[in-house]
Amino acid sequence: MTDEDGYFGARVAATYDESSGSMFDPAVVDTTVDLLVGLAGGGPALELGIGTGRVALPLARRGVPVRGIDLSRAMVAQLRAKPGGEAIDVTIGDFATTRVDGEFTLAYLVFNTIMNLTTQEAQVACFRNVAEHLAPGGCFVIEVMVPALRRLPAGQTVVPYAVSPTHWAFDIYDTATQASSSNYVNVVDGRGDYHSIPFRYVWPAELDLMAQLAGLRRRDRWADWTRAPFTHESTSHVSVYEKPLTAAP
Repeated sequence: MTDEDGYFGARVAATYDESSGSMFDPAVVDTTVDLLVGLAGGGPALELGIGTGRVALPLARRGVPVRGIDLSRAMVAQLRAKPGGEAIDVTIGDFATTRVDGEFTLAYLVFNTIMNLTTQEAQVACFRNVAEHLAPGGCFVIEVMVPALRRLPAGQTVVPYAVSPTHWAFDIYDTATQASSSNYVNVVDGRGDYHSIPFRYVWPAELDLMAQLAGLRRRDRWADWTRAPFTHESTSHVSVYEKPLTAAP
């Protein structure tokens, strides 16, 4: 980690909402929240990686009690500065292992945030942590990209996705370890600035196995929040895992 806030310190937090602009589109947020409200079933929700409150705040306004876990104090400070942000209880910590009080009918981890856990062990631990927080019958929702390895020609490890005279962004993949990173170069007044954030990409079937190890079972998988069918051409997925009403014998 680079500091106590990990890779989402004050500089990233200050511009996070603008840099993730398409995800803050009201149509995107409303569709996401509509699905989560239904899955919560009137019970409380736990957001892992709550960040600046993109989902938590509108979900709370819809009457769902929300608690959060996040490693970055800087991101949570942005949440606190928004209307309603002070009312949401957030615990600072690693969401793979941090426990909070209470039992939840819904836990969710959106916008590729499962990949911020950069080892398979940590991702497995996250599923187990969620299972311990869920009430029987409760749901765990993950939104994450499908690894874009089909875009890599043989021998290539880099996929650029933003290029302009003053801004470059590209992902680097290591297919041997499933390690990846998102890398950014920005030029302001003729001076370049570079930063990189590490990830571990994860396959849909791998997530299903992690769920099984945690005692959860997959209930649904869609291509997006509109519940479009998930196919071999889908670039992302929203997967719903459920904690059984009774423990396995």
